[in-house]
Amino acid sequence: MKTQHSQHSVKHSSWAYAEQHAEEEPALVQARRRAENFGVQPVSQGVASLLTVLAASTRAHALVEVGTGVGVSSLALLRGATPDAVLTSIDYEADHIHAARETFRDAKLASARTRLITGRAEQVLARLTTGGYDLVFVDAEAAHAVEYVEQGIRLLRPSGLLIINDALDHDRLARPAVRDDSTQQMRELERRLLEDDRLRTAMLGTGSGLLVAARG
Repeated sequence: MKTQHSQHSVKHSSWAYAEQHAEEEPALVQARRRAENFGVQPVSQGVASLLTVLAASTRAHALVEVGTGVGVSSLALLRGATPDAVLTSIDYEADHIHAARETFRDAKLASARTRLITGRAEQVLARLTTGGYDLVFVDAEAAHAVEYVEQGIRLLRPSGLLIINDALDHDRLARPAVRDDSTQQMRELERRLLEDDRLRTAMLGTGSGLLVAARG
């Protein structure tokens, strides 16, 4: 009979193995190096692979991303989206947007596939078309995630997907004793989505957690 410690070790090994399931294209590998120079933490390899699959499964044509970073998640989403899909990606750091453009050039991605906006997400999201998007990806600090998610739900078409990164708050969410502000905020966000009759949700352990919600 395995001990609890050995079960946890096996589980961690399985998680690490799953994270490296698919080999990344050179443009993503280079983007991760670029992220180190900017002090940006891009989505994990497993999350990038899953974003591609989710975009492909919904045949996403119009996508929104909050938190461009250096373009790792942006490129992952577009690799799964339809060939003529357009991603609107928002970041408040102009340097991040510039770095993302380098990533897209490395990937030979046509400039018409992306609409990169430097600005505050709450202001930009409010100007986007209600019900005009197939997929919304939120990669933001917990303090702002609730507001962004409310806007994201508004933007989704029926059967569209909302995806929230770091939904397990770096493995703190499952530990009741942890009362950090970010953890409390993510718990509240999870509760709101579970209680929202418009949505069907799932919590995935990939990366540092993805909360996925499909709009009915």
